[in-house]
Amino acid sequence: MTEKSPDLASQVVARLKERPIVLIGLMGAGKSAIGRKLAAQLGLPFIDADQEIEEAASMSIADIFEHYGEAEFRRLEASVMTRLLGAGATVLATGGGAFMNAETRAAIGAAGISVWLSADLDLLMARVSRKATRPLLKAPDPRAVMQKLMDERYPVYATANVTVISRDVGKEEMADAVAKALHDHLTMKMPQTGDVGA
Repeated sequence: MTEKSPDLASQVVARLKERPIVLIGLMGAGKSAIGRKLAAQLGLPFIDADQEIEEAASMSIADIFEHYGEAEFRRLEASVMTRLLGAGATVLATGGGAFMNAETRAAIGAAGISVWLSADLDLLMARVSRKATRPLLKAPDPRAVMQKLMDERYPVYATANVTVISRDVGKEEMADAVAKALHDHLTMKMPQTGDVGA
């Protein structure tokens, strides 16, 4: 972290005004790993929505998909997201499909600051190939599935408040980039809140 990071972090937290930072993006974009580092930098709690869903269902996401299907998983995800968005200033890592639900997207827009971690196909595939627990990638051609997800989701993800390119660099460096992008967004938005003036 740079010498300015503590000051930048305190400014970000002050300007959040108890709103959560909601990380969105495809599997492999780094939402959980970068989110944990960002939360530590900002002194905020980190919440992984997928873990919260697993706790609520008392089973893994892979098992929810296998036994109940994607539609039931998405219903549970929307319910859990509604609860998590009321937790105040946190760093919240979402599942890749959460922002695709129109109601969840509207709730995120009303309650939090959305940050899209945008990554290219090669980086995503390199990261997700390390884990065998990705239900949506259990297909003969996972790369084609990922490309299809990118084609479907990236136009919607692009409506996030902030976009940060997820690069193949250290988590700390990526967390710094997210914190700076948040600071820039929140500073730019401040005059629109009516809080300026002598």
